[in-house]
Amino acid sequence: MASLFRCTASKLPSTQFLRHSSLGKNLAVVSSFFSSSSSHNAIRNVTVIGSGLMGAGIAQVAAATNHQVTMVDQTNAILTKSLRSIEKSLGKVAKKKFKDDPEGEKQFVTDTMSRIHIATEPTTNIAETDLLIEAIVENMRTKHKLFTELDKAASSHTIFASNTSSLPIGEIASITKRKDRFGGLHFFNPVPLMKLVEVIRIPETTDETFDALFQFSKELGKVPVSCKDTPGFIVNRLLVPYIMESIRMLERGDASAKDIDTAMKLGAGYPMGPLELADYVGLDTTKFIIDGWHEKYPDVPLFNPSEIMNDLVARNKLGRKTGEGFYKYD
Repeated sequence: MASLFRCTASKLPSTQFLRHSSLGKNLAVVSSFFSSSSSHNAIRNVTVIGSGLMGAGIAQVAAATNHQVTMVDQTNAILTKSLRSIEKSLGKVAKKKFKDDPEGEKQFVTDTMSRIHIATEPTTNIAETDLLIEAIVENMRTKHKLFTELDKAASSHTIFASNTSSLPIGEIASITKRKDRFGGLHFFNPVPLMKLVEVIRIPETTDETFDALFQFSKELGKVPVSCKDTPGFIVNRLLVPYIMESIRMLERGDASAKDIDTAMKLGAGYPMGPLELADYVGLDTTKFIIDGWHEKYPDVPLFNPSEIMNDLVARNKLGRKTGEGFYKYD
């Protein structure tokens, strides 16, 4: 990074148009300062921990926007499978991006894949990493263990971010010594298609860190929104209680599942009803989120658990992925 600060007045093209030499020198120094500061904060090398749907998606969009990516998971077999998935996804993107240019299509996929490197050790390339994004299982103890190891190995300039959808960013960051360089980057599935990224800041997050995360999201072609470290951030804080209220209506016998979903699709213009959405997301996922919130905020009625959902999860009726939830699927 030190090379970024080696600009001299003679290297700046604008100086040749300045008539007063001393004024030109001063302006060149000022211009060099701002240019160097901007470059210093730029994110070029990204490490993604976890190569599941979310991790692979994040790695794909980062590599497609000219970032060098190290994707980390437990085994080479898992990583190889993820790479195949990314290559297939890139092929679909390329067909739309290069409709009448088969060579451009092929080159786009090849170039993007060349920027993705795989590793089974989380600390691989950590010294060069500008941004580390964690996208592993939603378990606080597991995340703490990972970040404790990474915090010791990472460079002082490295920003840490979690892609968690429900766990408090502040609690995840609490075991590190870089809370000022810690934030949340909550992407949505499927990452290559969904435009939104929630950028989460905790009280210790510096403006410099937040701005870097916000700008990085824009570079990926996403639309970032800012949110404090509140349960579920913006989308899930509104979405999960909405789903839970629909389940409570079903529990009370106020309306059938079909009528609840039909009402919200035709009356509110939603593309999917709340119970259909719960099945799509996975009842185990919804239960995990609401149970965590209820444990942390037991006095908030919106976060109360559901007997029907608990029963369905206990019987492994998790929604679409198991063939049955609130509805049956072929």
